[in-house]
Formats: sequence, structure tokens, C-alpha cells
Amino acid sequence: MDSVVITHVLFSRNTQNNTVVLRNQIDKIRLLFRKDRESYFCFYKILGFFPRNIRFYQQALLHKSTSVRSEKGRPLNNERLEFLGDAILDAIVGDIVYKHFEGRREGFLTNTRSKIVQRETLNKLAVEIGLDKLVKYSTRSSSHNSYMYGNAFEALIGAIYLDQGYERCKQFMEEKILKNYIDLDKMSRKEVNFKSKLIEWSQKNKMEVSFELIEQFLDGTIIQCSTQKSSLRIFQPVQAQAIPRKSHNRMPHKWP
Repeated sequence: MDSVVITHVLFSRNTQNNTVVLRNQIDKIRLLFRKDRESYFCFYKILGFFPRNIRFYQQALLHKSTSVRSEKGRPLNNERLEFLGDAILDAIVGDIVYKHFEGRREGFLTNTRSKIVQRETLNKLAVEIGLDKLVKYSTRSSSHNSYMYGNAFEALIGAIYLDQGYERCKQFMEEKILKNYIDLDKMSRKEVNFKSKLIEWSQKNKMEVSFELIEQFLDGTIIQCSTQKSSLRIFQPVQAQAIPRKSHNRMPHKWP
């Protein structure tokens, strides 16, 4: 019975793979007669399949600084696709991590997923697959930041989802991204720089962050935060070293 089930699964996978190959060949033949075939082949090199509606993918590469507008006069950029792609990417990576690390606890799975979907990782992935050469933005604008390519990667996931669905998104992540650029076991052991994560969050939310040491505690566990208007000030904890224990539990930091 088990051998029958395994055979059926393998047959289903082979059938799906053969269907994808056949569909790509048919699309390739059709594209030979299109004037914009270069764009399709460009995306094929990145995705491993041909787009059906190429407009989704083209919009995924439009940074808001380009000031492009639709025929109706609305701003045309990748922010909405980035929003969608962010949610889809979380679900896909969560699915993959859950199945890969069987029996591991929720906290471990959450941390591993966050290491993959963080802007720093997505930015590197975008460069690896060549998105940095395709993203369109205004060089005169200072609105783009160092995570622009990572944002475009999320927008690309959103474009794939709208064009061909969740399973195609997952296939792209598994076969084109994880297989070639990410070792899940090594990624799970990677140390996270929380200061960088905070800076990343502040950039995305247009918040100003400053770090200032104001007090030292013997247990090194205190963080004090305050927000004013559009700024966020974080006071980073440090562990006190070789501080004689007195009657008080803490020693105020003295500025020179």
C-alpha cells in the first residue's frame, strides 16, 4: 500500500513538472511573435517561468520616486505589491520552515522565518537574482533607501501571486531562492543584530532613531524608550562590569 502511495506522489510530481515544462515551451513559441518578447525573456531568467500578465512584474520594479502615473492619473509604483508580497512571503516561508524543522518549537520557527524575510536578507537576494539592475527609480530623489531592492523583491512575490497564484510563489521560493541562495539550517543558527533590525524598522516607518546610554544596571536588562512626534529614542542596555555591589541596586552613568 505504501509503495502505491509513493508511486502516486512521484507520478503526480513528475506530471506537474512536465506540465510546467510544456507550458513554458508553448509560451516561448508564442513570444517569438511579440514585440515586447525581450521583457518576457528577462523575467524568465529570474523566475524560471514566463509571466502571463507582464504588467504586474513591471509595476513591481517601479519605485515611488519615479512619479509614474496610470492612464487615470493615479500614482503607479510597487508599494501595494510590496504590501501583498510581504504577507504572501511570510506565509510561504512559514510553511517551508514548519515542514523543514519538524518538531521544533514555535519560538525557533518564528525566529528562523524572521531571519529569512528581514529586509537585509531580501535585499541581498534581490541583488543575487539581478533585480537591482531592473528597479526603476529617480536618481534625483532622496526618498529611496538601502532596502529598495528588498522591497522590490517583496513586490515581485506579490506580482507572481496575482499573476499565477500561491503555489507558483512557493515554487519560485523553493526552487529559485532557497535551493540556490539560502541554507535553512545555517540560517536558523545565524545571530540576529537587533540594533540593525530596529534601524531597518525605523527606515521603513520613516522614524528617526538615536541610541544613547543613560544608565547602567547590574543585571543589564533595562531598556528605556520614549517617542516624540516622528522620532524614536532608544536607550540600549549594557552589562555592568566589575562594579562593586553597594546598598543600591544600580549606579547612574556619569557623563564626562
